Amino acid sequence: MNQLLGEYECKIDEKSRMRLPSGLISQLGQKESYGFVVNRGFEKCLMLYPEEVWLKTTEDINQLNVYSKKNRELVRYFYRGAQKVEMDSADRILVSRRLLEYAGIEKEVILSAFNDRIEIWAKEVYDQLMDDEPDDFSDLAEEILGRGKQPLED
Repeated sequence: MNQLLGEYECKIDEKSRMRLPSGLISQLGQKESYGFVVNRGFEKCLMLYPEEVWLKTTEDINQLNVYSKKNRELVRYFYRGAQKVEMDSADRILVSRRLLEYAGIEKEVILSAFNDRIEIWAKEVYDQLMDDEPDDFSDLAEEILGRGKQPLED
């Protein structure tokens, strides 16, 4: 699978359908049909996984010992609300009302594609998240990526 990139503005119609942008579809590669799984993300967003990515992602989850309470809680939360979706002939997917409510999505959404998955955000929540970014992004990058690397000398 190709690396997915980009931010895309979309709308949810009155039937809870969302049309996937052609720029994103082209990154998925040529297929006869496109299958996805959508579920709750870690923050108040939804995650859209191409089906093959979902299967790889769930391999580790499915290996957890369900006799451990913490493992059961993780498995339960991870799978809660997950649904398979297929793209129709108009490049739309149907997202359940329950998932849309979880993410606070009413009409306008931002699709944020990275690596092999796509986050679906309520536009206003995503915009707020991006407004908060500049002050701490540099510190976060230094903390996560700067470990073990020596700064360049002037």
